[in-house]
Amino acid sequence: MVEAWYMDESQEDQRAPHRQRPNRAVSLEQLRRLGVVYRRLDADNYETDPCLKEIRRAENYSWMDIVTIHKDKLPNYEEKIKTFYEEHLHLDDEIRYILDGSGYFDVRDKDDKWIRISMEKGDMITLPAGIYHRFTLDENNYVKAMRLFVGEPVWTAYNRPADDFPARKQYMKFLAEEAH
Repeated sequence: MVEAWYMDESQEDQRAPHRQRPNRAVSLEQLRRLGVVYRRLDADNYETDPCLKEIRRAENYSWMDIVTIHKDKLPNYEEKIKTFYEEHLHLDDEIRYILDGSGYFDVRDKDDKWIRISMEKGDMITLPAGIYHRFTLDENNYVKAMRLFVGEPVWTAYNRPADDFPARKQYMKFLAEEAH
């Protein structure tokens, strides 16, 4: 089961857990109110999993690939790791399904505080368009993930500040509605 918590303010290694003391856990319901959707699937059988097939059909995830993030597998590894960890948003939802390994997605809450979401094999997450977020490996330094898209993939990340994009404005409207 996925675990999430509010991050501390430490500037040490981004791959460390960065839990506050005492730990401030974040529930799946709190993530849902931020527009973050979590699912648990059978990563050992992703090629034939009927649950994944149904999710792809229902959400219109027509495009998929698999990426391995490890120093021996990803060209320009160090540069890519730094880029993934820069705070950014996308104009489309970001859908990631962890097939092996582990890592962290960090998202901003409604008060602009960082929440760290620990992802491991079998976890699928959907981050809504317009949410500020970032990704890093954890101390295992390895993840294999499926990337899913509606239509052709768009890889563009807009680093903060990116508040003038319609996707960001729509996301902020969603947060305001969730607050009522």
